[in-house]
This record gives sequence, C-alpha cells and structure tokens, in this order.
Amino acid sequence: MFLTISTTGTQERPATDLGFLLHKHPGKAQAFSTSYGTAHVLYPEADAQRCTAALLLEVDAVALVRRGKGKGRGGAPDAALAQYVNDRPYAASSLLAVALSGVFSSAIRGVCTARPERAAEPLPLRIEVPALPARGGPDLVRRLFEPLGWAVTAEPVPLDTEFPQWGDSRYVRLVLESEALTLAAALRHLYVLLPVLDDAKHYWVASDEVDKLLRAGEGWLPDHPEQKLITSRYLSRRWSLTRKAMERLELVRLAEADDSEVEDLDNAVEAETEQEEKPTPLAVQRREAIVAALQESGAARVLDLGCGQGQLMQTLLKDVRFTEIVGVDVSMRALTIASRRLKLDRMGERQAARVKLFQSSLAYTDNRLKGYDAAVLSEVIEHLDLPRLPALEYAVFGAAHPRTVLVTTPNVEYNVRWETLPAGHVRHGDHRFEWTREEFRAWADAVAERHGYDVGFRPVGPDDPEVGPPTQMAVFTMRKEAKAA
Repeated sequence: MFLTISTTGTQERPATDLGFLLHKHPGKAQAFSTSYGTAHVLYPEADAQRCTAALLLEVDAVALVRRGKGKGRGGAPDAALAQYVNDRPYAASSLLAVALSGVFSSAIRGVCTARPERAAEPLPLRIEVPALPARGGPDLVRRLFEPLGWAVTAEPVPLDTEFPQWGDSRYVRLVLESEALTLAAALRHLYVLLPVLDDAKHYWVASDEVDKLLRAGEGWLPDHPEQKLITSRYLSRRWSLTRKAMERLELVRLAEADDSEVEDLDNAVEAETEQEEKPTPLAVQRREAIVAALQESGAARVLDLGCGQGQLMQTLLKDVRFTEIVGVDVSMRALTIASRRLKLDRMGERQAARVKLFQSSLAYTDNRLKGYDAAVLSEVIEHLDLPRLPALEYAVFGAAHPRTVLVTTPNVEYNVRWETLPAGHVRHGDHRFEWTREEFRAWADAVAERHGYDVGFRPVGPDDPEVGPPTQMAVFTMRKEAKAA
C-alpha cells in the first residue's frame, strides 16, 4: 500500500522544501521498521517546480496472519475470505496510518527547525491514495474531507475491469488537493480518516486512543459535521471510549466559544475522568494474578525463582500469610538491587526472618529449594534457550518438587496488539522465544504428566477474543499420589 504527497514551488520557494518538512532527504531512499513490515520513503520527482514524496508500506502478510489472524478488534473486512488472501497488504488502512505517524512524526506535529516558516504556512498539496477502502462509498469520502478544505476526487474501483456488470468494489482511488492547509494538518487528517473509512483497526483500541484522536483532531474535529461518525469508527465503536471522546470534544467547543482554556472550564471533572481511565500496568496485573493464585493454593513458604529486582517479593511481603519468601536469581547484581528494594538492612528482625535471597542457577538442582509450598516462575522461561528448558524443568518440578508451581510467560499471539512492536520481533531483546497459547499448553501438559501435577491455565490482562491475553499463566498442582510418594 502507498500514498504520495506532492507540492509545487518556485526558484525562490522550491518545492524540495517538502524534504525539510518531512525530515526525509529527497536524494535518498529510506526504510523504517514498523509494526507489520517495512515503510519506505522515496521521491519519484524532486526539483524546484514540483516535488513528490511517496510512502510505501511493505506489509509482512504472513506475520500479520500468524500473529493476529489478519485483523484487529474491528476485524479486517476481507480476512474471512481466506487466511492468506486479503486486502491488508494493498489497501490503505490503520496500518498505513500508524506508519505515517511513525515515519513522519515530526512533520505531523508541525516541527521543522530548518524551515519553521514553511511548516507554519499553507502549501499547494496533492495527496493520492490508489486503493482506499471506503465503507460508505465515495459520498462518505467527500463528506469527511471536503469540510476540511480539500477538493476531493474519489473514483470507485471496479471489481473487475473485464466484467463491468459486476459493479464497483468498496475501494476508491482518492485524490485530495488544497492550497489552504499546512502539511501537518494534512497528515493529521489522513492519520484519523484512513482507519475511519476502512472502519477497522489492526490493534486493540484502548483508552489511550482517545488522547490520540483528540491530539490529531485538534483544530478541526470539534466542528466537523461528521464528528460523531469519525469518533465512533476511530474508536472501533467502543461505546465508553466514544462517549468520553465526545464529552471532551464538547468541552473543547465550549472553551473555544467562551475564549477560555478547557482546564479552566471543567478542570475537576477532567482530572477525575483521567484518573478513572488510567489503565493498570500489565506488570501490576501479573503480580496481582500471582498473589491471588498463591492465596488460593494456601501456600505459606514461597520461592520466587528468577526474582530479578524483587518486585514480586515486595508485594508478597505485604501479606502476612506468606511466612517465608525466598528470592532466587543467577545474577548477583539483581539480588543486590532486590535487597535494596526490600530494605533488608533496615527491616525489623521479625520481618527479616521471612525473607531470604539465594544466588542459584535454575539449570541445576539446588537442595536449598526443596520442601517449599509453592514456586513462581514469572516471565522466566522465555529467557532460556529452548535446549535448556528440560534442565529447568527437572530442577524445579523434579528436584525441588513444590506443591504448587506458577509459570507466566508472554502470549506471542497478543503481540499484534502492541502498536509500536515491529513485526516478527519479541517483546524484549533477551527473549529467546515466545509461545502461542497452544504451544504453552502443550509444554505445560507434558511437564505436568511427567512430574505428577495437574495443570490449569488462566489469562493475565485483557483477554482479547481473537488473540487471547497478553500474558498466559499455568497453575501446576501436585497430585495426591505424588504427595504421598
């Protein structure tokens, strides 16, 4: 998929200033990694009279399908036709909008230190999008862009030129022309309206999307005649987010009419709303899920295997039901940081008796780890090379053999919901692998069978109906016969 941005100029004000405004040199072809592939920026023409910048997004279609079923929360409209045959690599969508905001991040904010006066003034602009999915047809395209000052050409693309009787597809060839808009305003219009016309997003729409919409819509969205449709579609028809956005847009409109600041108009309500909508970090949700599972198991003496800097231990210490908490890590530096975090040197005698820190490798058996009620492996196994997993399995499940073992690990299927994570990349540079839910279940079932455990699975974080939760947790419980042995 691609789009082009063209402008004209004179010898005194050359069109090649477009390169300064986009922060991309006209004499170079550049490539940038994005969430689902590679974005290329190149200039088919660049002289004083006319300059054209092209953004070409090369989508990794296989990764798109394998990691996200080829769709976002709203669903890619044609993904149901076949897994590997859909329009996502070719039609302008939220994939292109995200690439646009990432590659031209400074331009979309109107920042240009080399030509600040050019960034602030209108340019003669022509934008072309060869294949734009338009749910609502050419009429909706015009209703969205014309109020913003664009002259709009939206030509329907026929389903098949050889069979005109089949009619038109839902795609249009879009040409936008204007001499009254800045480049930053034009890019913000595209960033919002491309996914609105497609009526789908490739990533999970969370509460932070409201802030993105209001930032990109500043100066034009509050007074747009199709404001409600734009807001609803951009937020994937999530009613709570749409209502929040509409309320904030109304505050903006009232503030402009009253010539005052939004914060002065309704500061108390705004602050309360922001506090209510602030999402709980995934790391906190993970610790809460682990503590809840440990409490259900009735464990009192707990091993935190691969304890890192001691965040989970710090949480466990707040619950008096856990009478002994042992942190184990191969890194002495991590244990030193954990000791400082827990304030062991200033801890009272009774509290300090509950805490131990051991340096040990989970690839080897350690007699000090035997006899505990529960062991936790939180975001640990993915840091090991796969050939070393059997050694960890024996050291924990075979030799230490606690009554309960909790294992959490990333769900690679959920990675498609991280908008800024490049396609094919794991979440952390030190991860040796990340498993799908099926792969994790297969490994956990096999481990449980070999060592006399039953195993159940729980989601951690928002459980997406398409790709599951961001973190998956296995709860291993020792069988009665294994306890007796």
